[in-house]
Amino acid sequence: METAYVVGLGKSGLAAARLLQAQGYSVVLSDSGDSPGLRQQQGELAQVGITVKLADRFDPDRLGPDRLGPGAISSAAAAKPLVVVSPGVPWDIPGLVKARDRGWSVLGELSYAWHQLQDRAWICVTGTNGKTTTTALLDAIFKAANYPVEACGNIGYPACDLAYQAHFGSPSARSPGPSWVLAELSSYQIESGWDVAPRIGVWTTFTPDHLSRHKTLENYYGIKARLLDQSQIQILNGDDPYLRRQAQSRYPQAYWTSLAGAAASPTDLDHSIYLEDGWVTVAGEPIVAAKDLAMVGQHNQQNLLLAVGAAYLAGVDAGAIAQAIQQFPGVPHRLEQVAQWQNIRFINDSKATNYDAAEVGLTAMTAPTVLIAGGDPKEGEDQAWLERIRAQAVAVVLVGKAGPQFAQRMAEVGIAPVEVLPSLTEAVPRAARWARALGAGAVLLSPACASFDQYPNFEQRGEHFRQLCTAFCAQQSGTSKE
Repeated sequence: METAYVVGLGKSGLAAARLLQAQGYSVVLSDSGDSPGLRQQQGELAQVGITVKLADRFDPDRLGPDRLGPGAISSAAAAKPLVVVSPGVPWDIPGLVKARDRGWSVLGELSYAWHQLQDRAWICVTGTNGKTTTTALLDAIFKAANYPVEACGNIGYPACDLAYQAHFGSPSARSPGPSWVLAELSSYQIESGWDVAPRIGVWTTFTPDHLSRHKTLENYYGIKARLLDQSQIQILNGDDPYLRRQAQSRYPQAYWTSLAGAAASPTDLDHSIYLEDGWVTVAGEPIVAAKDLAMVGQHNQQNLLLAVGAAYLAGVDAGAIAQAIQQFPGVPHRLEQVAQWQNIRFINDSKATNYDAAEVGLTAMTAPTVLIAGGDPKEGEDQAWLERIRAQAVAVVLVGKAGPQFAQRMAEVGIAPVEVLPSLTEAVPRAARWARALGAGAVLLSPACASFDQYPNFEQRGEHFRQLCTAFCAQQSGTSKE
């Protein structure tokens, strides 16, 4: 039995290991971490025949003599060891650089899944912000039209899970023929998924993010642009100043969106997706009234243009598109109302993991707001975010690793009152009482930070916020009845 190596014990790494094992490989999974939770996973995977090495730095020099025979990638790569990399693992760590220099087959988890699912049409959505909402809208539209579709990547399943279900799932779960894959892709996934070439590529926004990994804005832009380079059809946000300035000449046949009507589109009418008289219009054809989308904010109107345009160009009937938008409930962890106490709404915007996304979240609020922010800080420009806090927030409660740093920054620019607390457990009731005292209409969790200082991901942070808000409101309701 030939050996395949998986680097990174996350959801994507586990999905890749499962698929490789089903294809007949002996799987060795390497992870640099070591914790009780990881050791528990190590034991569980050992029971099904997958070896897990913890506190391990992947290094080809320390691997055994196993070499792959004919496998799932190509006959040209058959003599080379196969390494599949989770998106959370930097593409330039020494072990992976060494493996590539030796001609080994080193693929991202997304890329490996792509090789198994090339009989399906892919729509890939990338961008700094707006990816999840755009992908979720597309998923709802395709399902309303009864298209066989699944979402993967940053939303839904890891891509290798889809490949496993397609080839090794129960017969009822397998698609009989070509279908659609909707993939929400971060720069990490594109970086290691260098050969993914979708039917349609969608680019939502572009602002500085992930610079601690990609080092420069140019590198970050180039990674995302590569996905669009390899797409048969490109759709880009024409209201994004950076994309409009940098990408217009690069994609002369692309479709561009604009909230300001056809006249503001950077391309001809046949390649324009725009808002006209309140209607989302593609190449001159009105598809759906923008007011039918329940989600607030201009950024969601832009996401609507991108999703409707992609669905229309994929051949989805206009009636099915309109029906899906009218019934769309919203996206978890993105401006999601999770509770209400008296006249104060509790809004979960945990997915706002950078300054730009958090600024967008605050801009969408229509009432004075108490902001909860903080977590694992990222590099980036905070000025516009701070200005929006000054305009919209009546108080700020800060948590996590970024709390003291953010508090100092807010003191420098004169934002007050600001309070630093250890975690959301203390922050939720304190923010609610600030809201009541100051007449605010909302408590908004919009962290402007990653979650990794206290949570495995932004979803678990958002779920904890939901639980705390629900419990607080129930307690207050019970107290008022006594």
